[in-house]
Amino acid sequence: MAAHNELGKWGEDVAMHYLVDRGYRLVERNWRQGHRDLDLVMLHDNTLVFVEVRTRSNDLFMQPEQTIDSRKMLSVARAANAYIKLHRISLNIRFDIIAITGSPSSGFTVNHIADAFYPPAIWR
Repeated sequence: MAAHNELGKWGEDVAMHYLVDRGYRLVERNWRQGHRDLDLVMLHDNTLVFVEVRTRSNDLFMQPEQTIDSRKMLSVARAANAYIKLHRISLNIRFDIIAITGSPSSGFTVNHIADAFYPPAIWR
């Protein structure tokens, strides 16, 4: 596995444990439908939370969360829509970002951005 893939998998592990430690329950991890994917699907206080995880070894050029553009938000929203329809979900939903900067060897920070974005109007 390439180093960036290993860092990404490690980041998802960190994000999942971070959220579980704060009372979230894991529903799905790396859910895929076609070419769309959801990193983490968590349940928290009767809200289904779709979590996009971004991990970077450093923030010299930009913060990890700044790499999520409108195209990615639309892709996540469409994947979430498919997930909701497939599982006939009737809960409130939310889109969060977990941004992790660092590595297991150098230390790291976790930035949890709740309600990071709303689905684009085209999705509703």
